[in-house]
Amino acid sequence: MHRRSLLKGAAATGAALSAPAFAQGTSRILRFIPQIDLAFLDPHWTTANVTRNHGYMVFDTLYGLDQQDVPHPQMAEGHTVEDDGKRWVIRLREGLLFHDGTPVLARDCVASIRRWGARDAFGGALMRVTDEISAPDDRTIVFRLKKPFTLLPDALAKGTAMMPAMMPERVARTDPGTQITEIIGSGPFRYVADERLQGARNVYAKFDRYKPRENGPALGSAGPKVVHYDRVVWTTIPDASTAASALVSGEQDWWEQVAHDLKPMIARSRGLQLRVQEETGTVGMLRPNCTQAPFNNAAIRRAVMGAIDQASYMQAIVGEDRSSYHVPTGFFTPGTPMASEVGLDPLRKPKDDAAVRRDLEAAGYKGEKIVLLVPTDYVTIKALGDVAADMLRRIGMNVDYVATDWGTMLQRRNNRGPVESGGWSLFATSWTGTDLLNPATHVGVRGNGAAGYAGWYESAQLEELYGTWFDAPDLAGRQAVCRDIQTACMQEVPYYPLGQFKQQTATRGIQGLQTGFTRFWGIRPA
Repeated sequence: MHRRSLLKGAAATGAALSAPAFAQGTSRILRFIPQIDLAFLDPHWTTANVTRNHGYMVFDTLYGLDQQDVPHPQMAEGHTVEDDGKRWVIRLREGLLFHDGTPVLARDCVASIRRWGARDAFGGALMRVTDEISAPDDRTIVFRLKKPFTLLPDALAKGTAMMPAMMPERVARTDPGTQITEIIGSGPFRYVADERLQGARNVYAKFDRYKPRENGPALGSAGPKVVHYDRVVWTTIPDASTAASALVSGEQDWWEQVAHDLKPMIARSRGLQLRVQEETGTVGMLRPNCTQAPFNNAAIRRAVMGAIDQASYMQAIVGEDRSSYHVPTGFFTPGTPMASEVGLDPLRKPKDDAAVRRDLEAAGYKGEKIVLLVPTDYVTIKALGDVAADMLRRIGMNVDYVATDWGTMLQRRNNRGPVESGGWSLFATSWTGTDLLNPATHVGVRGNGAAGYAGWYESAQLEELYGTWFDAPDLAGRQAVCRDIQTACMQEVPYYPLGQFKQQTATRGIQGLQTGFTRFWGIRPA
């Protein structure tokens, strides 16, 4: 796509927004352009990865994952397992403090785990097998389980949204359905709330009293989290040309997600480095509202699957570079242990719009209005939405293309009512590949209805398979369950997989950047 031209002087916008509240002097300030505006600050409240990234700056977790997804104690000193795997005793490290100077206590963690478990799928799985979680003293957390749950450290180390953030008990007691308003954690950065400009800027300051682990691998979210910048300033720049200009001119240091059509220009610019940060890629999703007509009809959802041309969605984002995307993509991240090719034939077949129109009519589609939510300030997701709108119109569906911003879309998709009452029919989104590695973190393949992800697909079969996956004795058993999940999803269509693409990031003067999700510890000025 050649849809942009650089605007002279556009970087001035980024410079004005990112200017710190004090003279830079010798302070080390990292200027960062996030993937999208940080609309929500509560890491337990939304599946948006930008909020996950913010959460890992401000909050810490009991365990962390290394780059092989192996959990290691983080806030925890360690744990013991008793009673044939049904009693876990976790001991906190000494000297942990919240940003308000109060000590981190076991009861803070218990309240945080309960709140997170009420919102998150993996946390919910843990809480369902938990009889009791208690804090017998200030540094001890005890899980008493109904049955063994070997993935307990993995759950408490979860690196995807919603991340298992530990927060003060008074904050964690906020109703899980209501966002927290006090952003106080014990992580390596403090959130500077009074410098926030919603839609434009978020500021973080190094927490000087943070106590990193003294040992362990400094990989992923595990090990010592050592901070080398005094401040990190996030500047929201929705227009890709403006963002590119700010980076090229030196007004910004890091652009999290480089627009694909601007990669050649970034690659030619002196002093800039391009790299793929998330090796599992980014996966597109088109999610229907399964509670409202017409997508409450599984036959209609299945008919639309026949029109999904994953390559067209990927090319709208990355262009014709076939090496930058993977199709067909199923319901688990390609190239990872739970992925398979089972049931994907409908995604490989040549597309026949006339045949899909006939299938829709036979399934009972009667011209109902389809409200498609498209965030125009999120470049890659807007591209997915535009292709979806064209596809739906070609197969004869009555499309109402609702252009909105990302934050408003996240709010509106919580509306479970009909389109006449502000509801919706479809939205496009994307996930990092790590979000879709397995059923524990993949909210899109759940069938838990009103308790689940927006779209509220309900399926007793998928919920049974979800439980079976946790109980499987080994890798082969879990892979077999995931093949069954994919087969069921191709029939019931809780969502439409749109393909996997590689997203690049661009930096200037930064060293120590790791692969995986965006993190701000361990990196330093070059």
